[in-house]
Amino acid sequence: MNIRSLTRGDGAVIGAAVLLLIASFLPFYSVGSESRNLWHSDWFPTLPSVTLAALVAAGAVLMARAPQFNGKQVLGLSFEQWAVSLSIFVGWSAVWATLFHNPEGVDKGSGNWLTLLFGLAIAVAAPLSSRLPALKAPLMGAPSPAAQQQPYAVGGAAPYGAAPQQAGYGYPGGAQSVDPAFGQQPYGAQAAAPQPTPAAAPAPASDFTAFWFAVPVPRPLFAEDNSGAQIAELTPGTWYLAVDQRGAALIAQTQDGRRGVLQDSSGIQRG
Repeated sequence: MNIRSLTRGDGAVIGAAVLLLIASFLPFYSVGSESRNLWHSDWFPTLPSVTLAALVAAGAVLMARAPQFNGKQVLGLSFEQWAVSLSIFVGWSAVWATLFHNPEGVDKGSGNWLTLLFGLAIAVAAPLSSRLPALKAPLMGAPSPAAQQQPYAVGGAAPYGAAPQQAGYGYPGGAQSVDPAFGQQPYGAQAAAPQPTPAAAPAPASDFTAFWFAVPVPRPLFAEDNSGAQIAELTPGTWYLAVDQRGAALIAQTQDGRRGVLQDSSGIQRG
C-alpha cells in the first residue's frame, strides 16, 4: 500500500498500538520484590483485550487504506469501522484493568500506567481521525524536488502499467484536487504544424510544487522551445517528475535528465 494514503489520525492509532505493545513488556505490577508484565499467565486476560486488540485495530487501519480492500466488509462492518470499534474496546479494557482491577497486595508498575495512557489515546484517536481536520490531514506530504534522483522512493506506489490502475487524479487510493486547466487538450491535437511565430511561453506558476507522476498510455514529450519537436515518449509503468507548469501543460523530466513539455496531462497518476 502507499504510505502517503495514511492520515495523521491513522498514524496516531498505529503509534498508540505499537506503544501498547512496548508497554506490555514493562513491569505491570509487583508483589513484594517480584515484578511481572502482561505476558505472565496470571495477568493474561488484559493482554488480548488491550495489547493484541490494539494491534488488530492498527491492522484494520492499514487494510482500510489499502486499495485492494476498498469497499470490502467483514461481518457487515468496514475495516475502518472495525478499527474504531476495537480501539474503543481497547480504551475501556485499559481503564478497567488499570483503575478498577486492584488485587490486594499488588503494586502497579510503569507498564500499568502506560497501558492506561496509550489505551485512552487509541480510543480517542480512532473515532476522531475521520472527523477532525487536523487528524484527517495526510501523514506525509508530497515528495520534494530534492528527490529527483530517487524516482521510486515516493511511497512505494506502483505507476500505471505496473499495478491495477486507480481512478482519479492524485495519490493512488484517494482523489485529489485537479487544476481545471489540466487535460483539456485532447491527445493528438499538438501534432499540428508549429506556428511560424510561436507565442511566448507563459510564466511559470510561482506556487507550483514538483511531484512524481505516471501516464496511463504512451504520450509524447515535446521540446521546451515550442518547435514542435518530440524529444521523448513517456510510457506507462515509469515515474516522471513534473518540475513546472506551463498553462495547460506540464514541464516533465525523464529519468535520464531530459526535460520537455507534456501537453496532454489528462488521467495522469500522481505518486
